[in-house]
Amino acid sequence: MTGQPQARSNSRTVAMLAGVVVLMGALSWAAVPFYNWFCKVTGYGGTTNVSEVASDTVLEETIRVRFDANVDENLGWTFRPMQREMKLKIGENAIAFYEAVNNTDETITGTASYNVAPEIAGYYFNKVECFCFTEQVLKPGERVEMPVSFFVDAELVKDRDAGRIRDLTLSYTFHRTDPPAPKQAALDAGPKPTVN
Repeated sequence: MTGQPQARSNSRTVAMLAGVVVLMGALSWAAVPFYNWFCKVTGYGGTTNVSEVASDTVLEETIRVRFDANVDENLGWTFRPMQREMKLKIGENAIAFYEAVNNTDETITGTASYNVAPEIAGYYFNKVECFCFTEQVLKPGERVEMPVSFFVDAELVKDRDAGRIRDLTLSYTFHRTDPPAPKQAALDAGPKPTVN
């Protein structure tokens, strides 16, 4: 008779352990999207915002934006800002350019990651258009100028912690992205000759 309660207890323990494993799997699956959402909402880690429209509020106060560029050592590109810094009014819409050159003899796809320092200013840095929104494909020896359209939200001055920031740095790092095999084969083959 004692075997039946023991078996029920073991079954309950196994079910609880299986539930814990499923819960842990679900939490680990949701961690990356949740973290990305958290960074976008709070500006944590210098994550910037994306705006579908340009700023409509411009203050008389100015802010200096410095530009930084880095590349993953496996990329084979030269990547640099075309201006070291810009001084603009808070809320003013601006466009900065970066240059990328593929120094290899192969077509390479790259993706840019980015952040703003100091981190707390990331919440107020808004990109309207940016080369970092999509993958960039450069053929051997190709050189491109890539724009980023942005503004620093006027709400920055009202923030108790970030309100005194008047210098910030926008930093990009390009990483190699391997496109799927069929896409890479098409890139390597180049344009098809036209037949008349």
